[in-house]
Amino acid sequence: MQPTISPAELHARLREGTAQILDVRTPAEFAAAHISGGQLLPLDVLESNQFVGTAGFDKGKPLYLVCQSGTRARKAATRLAEAGFTQCFIAEGGIAAWEQQGLPLERTGSKVISLERQVRIAAGTLVLLGVLLAVFVHFDFIWISGLIGAGLVFAGVTDWCGMGRLLARMPWNQRTS
Repeated sequence: MQPTISPAELHARLREGTAQILDVRTPAEFAAAHISGGQLLPLDVLESNQFVGTAGFDKGKPLYLVCQSGTRARKAATRLAEAGFTQCFIAEGGIAAWEQQGLPLERTGSKVISLERQVRIAAGTLVLLGVLLAVFVHFDFIWISGLIGAGLVFAGVTDWCGMGRLLARMPWNQRTS
């Protein structure tokens, strides 16, 4: 299990000027609100072995990983450890906890729905669509709902979400303004 750091502790280290912050959210999420001084390297890019975004970081110093809630940061910590980063710390609760504690964020004014919410909206829409098509068109459409349900169970058990990865690559999640 990777070590964590509270938002207050991370903020204190940021004020000291000693914090290396890597944000692994989508470009759109980062553009909407991020910790000042944080560098963006989306998880899907990081997992594809493109470590160009980590070139400015010192592998021997603590690296603080931030995402929306902590899930993507945990995945990033595992990947970075494989690449030789020995001191990765996950910001507890991510940007959501940071914001909840009233800590400062840089904002561009653009609003974006978090990736987790996008997955819930897409999954719910597909399940509802499958049920409605099964009722009003043909019963075989119920398989849409079944497959989405199976995908959600798989995502919960393995902590790997194909729908989330697909949504992260959508154009609206790539915008930086």
